[in-house]
Amino acid sequence: MTGPTDPAGPADPESLRALAVDALLRARRRTSALTDCVEDGELTAQHSPLMSPLVWDLAHIGNQEELWLLRAVAGRDAIRPEIDSVYDAFEHPRAARPSLPLLAPAEARVYAADVRGRALDVLERTPLHGSPLLDAGFAFGMVAQHEQQHDETMLITHQLRHGPAALTAPPPPRPTATGGRPAEVLVPGGPFTMGTSTEPWALDNERPAHHRFVPSFFIDTVPVSNGAYLRFMADGGYTDERWWTAEGWAQVRKNDLSAPLFWRREGGEWLRRRFGVVEPVPEDEPVLHVSWYEADAYARWAGRRLPSEAEWEKAARHDPVSGRSLRYPWGDADPTSERANLGQRHLQPAPVGAYAAGESPLGVRQLIGDVWEWTSSDFLPYPGFAPFPYREYSEVFFGSAHKVLRGGSFAVDPVACRGTFRNWDLPVRRQIFSGFRTARDAPVTEGAI
Repeated sequence: MTGPTDPAGPADPESLRALAVDALLRARRRTSALTDCVEDGELTAQHSPLMSPLVWDLAHIGNQEELWLLRAVAGRDAIRPEIDSVYDAFEHPRAARPSLPLLAPAEARVYAADVRGRALDVLERTPLHGSPLLDAGFAFGMVAQHEQQHDETMLITHQLRHGPAALTAPPPPRPTATGGRPAEVLVPGGPFTMGTSTEPWALDNERPAHHRFVPSFFIDTVPVSNGAYLRFMADGGYTDERWWTAEGWAQVRKNDLSAPLFWRREGGEWLRRRFGVVEPVPEDEPVLHVSWYEADAYARWAGRRLPSEAEWEKAARHDPVSGRSLRYPWGDADPTSERANLGQRHLQPAPVGAYAAGESPLGVRQLIGDVWEWTSSDFLPYPGFAPFPYREYSEVFFGSAHKVLRGGSFAVDPVACRGTFRNWDLPVRRQIFSGFRTARDAPVTEGAI
């Protein structure tokens, strides 16, 4: 399928409309799958103070769709104005949401379905041009991305819940060939274009495109595996203060950390809990559920470092032959199941080295999908940043408190994942689908231009 941001794809209104419909319907199918697989009591329960009850996410999705597509785009009157405050993510922290007067599961489903029916009618009747919200169907793409982001949040809640598995999926593909791949590649120094000014559905923090000079560096060809992380653990990684920042070491001591979240040692073997199933930790998968502090400590132990956000994006998008910044590591075509582990097709990362068809021109794999990758960078605006369409999406999070993650995970839908897409979180976060790869400086003489 050609995406709305494919430079070679259709740009006529009817094709854009069809793409927006597809994105909205795909998101709603996933929302339904995540909320229909458990009883109402599971929807209203808070499975962790870090997360909202699933039913809050369901109604919040509908409320945001109403705010943007029915009120802002179509100028229609509010359907349920009395619930706006209840589902305002900035007014109520997640831990407090169970005490709010939430819509019951059946009522939340009816509300979300009612809003969706009206929104599709708006999409059918509205010109996709004439204002920043409407150009190329931006508002509809934004709403589809918002729903998919909450679907990922709900999937995290499913991972945190206890009890039997409620979700199933086939395992991801294994690498077709594992030999002969270098552990790292050199990314030559020089300028490249970071960010975008042309992706119609890109969000404000991805904009604008700008030139960035990045010195030569080496980067891992695959994410750090569980097997490699187990070696860090066996070498006393969690007991040696040398590898940790002061804040990270304080977290280790305070929370008695000794392994990634959801891992436990039993009978001499490391096990993990994954969506209700307990299984041996697979050594060939990318490590998952580690904080920024853990990723940074591993990199120090390995004599390396985390890549900066600019380094990560250059490794993912730079084509050294043409000098262009590609939309994705493999080129400008949209993601497919052969190129990346996205869209919750699988409920785990693929083994390291999978997805040869998704390899970058420099030979780096799994940059898109599988696991979010921590970078060393704080979440900051690009030069020329302008908040759009509201400050609370990005601007209020800028600063040193949040670290940038890149690349998406198996839990991310392609509509919310691009070579320019930026995620961010607190460095203590472990429940998210986060992993990492490492980098190192190149000697000045290597890769010089």
